[in-house]
Formats: sequence, C-alpha cells, structure tokens
Amino acid sequence: MLTLVVLALIAATGASGSSPAARAGPQATDAVQAPATLTVRKTRFGTVLFDGSGRALYGFTRDRRGGPSQCYGACAVAWPVYFAKGQLRAGKGVKKALIGTIRRRDGRRQLTYHGWPLYYYIDDTEPGEVSCQNVDEFGGLWLVVRPSGGLVR
Repeated sequence: MLTLVVLALIAATGASGSSPAARAGPQATDAVQAPATLTVRKTRFGTVLFDGSGRALYGFTRDRRGGPSQCYGACAVAWPVYFAKGQLRAGKGVKKALIGTIRRRDGRRQLTYHGWPLYYYIDDTEPGEVSCQNVDEFGGLWLVVRPSGGLVR
C-alpha cells in the first residue's frame, strides 16, 4: 500500500522531468538555499559581493533599503532570490553587521546587505561571472553590491 501511495505522489508531482517547467531551468522557488555566506571578489566593476560558491549578488533599484522586495513572479524567475538558511556568515572583506534578512510574502527569509535585498541573475552560472550589471529590467536597474553596502552604478 505504501508503494502505491509513493507512486501516486510521484505521478501527481510530475517527477518525470518532461514538463516545460522542468526543462526551463531554475525557477524562483529553486533559488539557492545553502547556508548564507557572503564573500567578496574583484571584478571589472570593482570589489563586489558574491555568495559562498562564487555567484554574483545583485541589488534592485525598485527595492528600497530596509524595505520589502519588489521582485516577484517573472522577475523572481529571471532574478532568483538569495534565500537565507541557517547562520548568516561573513567572509573576509564582508561587514557582518550589514548582513540581515527580510520576510518575503511567502514567509521565507531573503538575505539583505546594508538593507538591500539580494538576488542572483539566472544566467550567471560560472563562479565570478557578472553578466548583467546595470541592466534595466522589471522597472529598475540591477546592480552589483559593494562591500560597503552601496550599489555599483
């Protein structure tokens, strides 16, 4: 009986991987959930924030420092949220006092730095890659974040 229940659940959730959503790459709900570690790296835009695995982090000018995220739906698909999980860690060059979180509408915690909600760009896939700096999408600019907490203009 348990086997039938498990098989029914697998079938109901579409675990075959053949749906368009399964082939479309990461979705907003698939955003990184590793323990939140911030690091810095030197880039052509100066020294900016990255997560612990080397993925660039961006701020969104439609957001306001200390305010709620303005990126949901299609925006959060293109710009996945950096969700906070576990202890927040500051790597060398990162000011731990500037690390925080906000609650999203679904109740999950989004990592912030100096009050700016943090996001990834979906097509930044290689460590150290910054491919969408100063891009105007979803009603605002997407900018990498300095260790001081400011956005790189």
